[in-house]
Amino acid sequence: MASLKPAEALKLLSEIALAIVRDRGPKDHPDFTFRQLSILLTVYLETPPHTVRALAARHGVTKPVVTRALDALGALDLLSRRRDERDRRNVIVQRTVKGALFVEQLADLVIEKHEELGP
Repeated sequence: MASLKPAEALKLLSEIALAIVRDRGPKDHPDFTFRQLSILLTVYLETPPHTVRALAARHGVTKPVVTRALDALGALDLLSRRRDERDRRNVIVQRTVKGALFVEQLADLVIEKHEELGP
């Protein structure tokens, strides 16, 4: 993987954010907070299972903070939740087809913007 200088990395992040804001990002995308996007990417990029408790610990926030983010992501059908049948105290966070497509389109956007910035 090619190394980016700090200014190049920030320019890439800026271009990705701008593309999303200008509605050229993944289809039917919402305005995400960084927290929501981080939780979404954690669920899709890290090995399951994912619980609200584990996501809260991973992100250094409380369970209610994760729950609010999951409410927003669930309303968009990007993630879903269910009770853990083995331990009813746990809530399992699951991927959805729409969420997988969104993350794939986001990855394509990141690649596109990286290539536009050149070597």
